[in-house]
Amino acid sequence: MSDVSFLQKGKGKDLLFLHGYLSSKEAFAAQVAYFSRFFRVTAIDFLGFGGSRCLTSAFSVSDYAIWLKTVLRALGVKKPHVIAHSFGCRVAVKAASSDPELFDKIVLTGPAGVIVNRGTRYRFKVRLYRFVKRFAPKFAEKKFGSEEYRCLSPIMKESYKKIVNEDLRESARLVENQVLIIEGNADGVTTMTEAEIYREHFPRASLRIIEGGHFAFAENPVYFNLITEEFFYG
Repeated sequence: MSDVSFLQKGKGKDLLFLHGYLSSKEAFAAQVAYFSRFFRVTAIDFLGFGGSRCLTSAFSVSDYAIWLKTVLRALGVKKPHVIAHSFGCRVAVKAASSDPELFDKIVLTGPAGVIVNRGTRYRFKVRLYRFVKRFAPKFAEKKFGSEEYRCLSPIMKESYKKIVNEDLRESARLVENQVLIIEGNADGVTTMTEAEIYREHFPRASLRIIEGGHFAFAENPVYFNLITEEFFYG
């Protein structure tokens, strides 16, 4: 496990934290401090992020899900509750869809993984990028794509494209776990529309709205922790 950065704290039932893209386990500082009083908390850095090693090949969501299962076995984490944010939600959904006994209850906050209608402007930009890339690849990489994408290494860029272009609605249909979606009312990264679509596709899911943006769990930790605790013990 020398290639994986993680922390474990507390005693009791396992609780797993899965961070968002370009984030790390430290994003959950307030939740780790709170929930480690009741659970054995495990928070990991995905490969390519935080203190874990860099990717040596471009990972898809499925690759991360398979890797996660290996990490949980190595750390002795058994059927944990899960709190996942953004990209971490993608991995949690994919992993749970293929193994109903892997997790217990799942909390998804700012959940990524649903592709909504991107519109004519987006499709035109993609076609323009592909055209420009044929003749000026360095210029295309510099001028097109999000700021998040442009800061990535070549391998991470390939991984990013695999990740963001997979719609997980059908995977969500296969998740048998109880799911609580907690969405920030001002989240402009993963929108309320995406959260509602997820809720419709999970067999057993509920949606709660709290004050805050994409990192509402960090902006409004007291309320987030209370409704999450209520869900776990309910």
